Amino acid sequence: MNSTSPEHHVVIVGAGFAGLSVAASLDGAPVRITLVDQRNHHLFQPLLYQVGTATIATSEIAWPVRHLMRRRRDVVTLLGTVTRIDAAARTVHLEDGGDIGYDTLVLATGARHAYFGHDEWEPFAPGLKTLEDATSIRRRILLSLERAERETDPARRAALLNFVIVGAGPTGVELAGAIAELAHQNLPREYRQIDTRRARVLLVEAGARVLPSFTQDLSDYARAALERLGVEIHLGQPVSECSAEGVVFGGEFLPARTILWAAGVRASQAAAWIGAPADGAGRARVESDLTAPGHPEIFVIGDTATIDAWHGKPVPGIAPAAKQQGVHVAKTIRRRLAGDPSPRPFRYRHSGNLATIGKHCAVIDFGWLKLRGSLAWWIWGIAHIYFLIGVRNRLAVALSWLWIFMTGSRSACLITQSEHPPKRA
Repeated sequence: MNSTSPEHHVVIVGAGFAGLSVAASLDGAPVRITLVDQRNHHLFQPLLYQVGTATIATSEIAWPVRHLMRRRRDVVTLLGTVTRIDAAARTVHLEDGGDIGYDTLVLATGARHAYFGHDEWEPFAPGLKTLEDATSIRRRILLSLERAERETDPARRAALLNFVIVGAGPTGVELAGAIAELAHQNLPREYRQIDTRRARVLLVEAGARVLPSFTQDLSDYARAALERLGVEIHLGQPVSECSAEGVVFGGEFLPARTILWAAGVRASQAAAWIGAPADGAGRARVESDLTAPGHPEIFVIGDTATIDAWHGKPVPGIAPAAKQQGVHVAKTIRRRLAGDPSPRPFRYRHSGNLATIGKHCAVIDFGWLKLRGSLAWWIWGIAHIYFLIGVRNRLAVALSWLWIFMTGSRSACLITQSEHPPKRA
């Protein structure tokens, strides 16, 4: 797949926020671009939990990469999985045996959830990073309710109505709030044998508070808001076991058929592909200009990399940071092509932290301004709708939220890809 074209060839691995930001910022540059991803779509991850909790449909937060690049004649989009990189030969090798030569390589391959040395827990406690994860979680939640509807044994029914979320960062908090609203407010009239309001939603955190990246007052507010929704919060209690039967935390076993993991992430294998040093989460330690050590032609960005470019602190793994890194890489490539090879250090500009807890409840920390409650929820919603791609998707998500707000009905309560039908009681 190597080309003899004289144009500078930029290969971008990963079509997430970081990779697409590089491609967008190189529009009009004297380069040809090959964009490779193992999935054919770009995903708006901040709203992925809403797919998992039956709030919105998958098509409202994902877009085919080819469609996004349809007007860019300089971009070739490939569906493929990278297995290794030959940095000496400047070649990317794919799982199907293909290879792609490059002049500049951008690795923006993202991250997956991490189980802190207990990968055997993943089948019982799935994380939330992909559309497949979200639809699997939605299936688990809804199947548990369906099976509880037919279960006659009180103990087994209670286990089916226990929903445990491990990790109280933004994803865990948002999942807990959404599941509590689903079970306690949206679904009670739809079941006859069970009262979904009796479902227990437990948020388990090894640390001392929820939303640890927020200030103490906002963390305290979020905890109180979750408890008003009926979420049981267990702090300072790390999980020591997950199985098909339940979870152990704080030395106690809780029977539960639905366990969701939101406690940590691990980067892709990109650091190993290029022999770069990595931190404990597998993120490549990059130079100040986001290049790999010893390889100025290779950039590593987004969740794949770690860099202390936020007032001496690591850049957070959030979408705005990934986009800023993508823009920085594109500017560096343009300068190099114009004859200026001098490195420019990347500096992250933090826009703030946002997390929603439930309908009409969110927290926002802009640093200079902190908001909570209904106003924060409206700002959170407007911000997320704004960053969706396309007018149709913005309208679809806005209408879905308005419909749920007005009626309490979630139209996305669909069980798909079920491996086994619910067992008879």
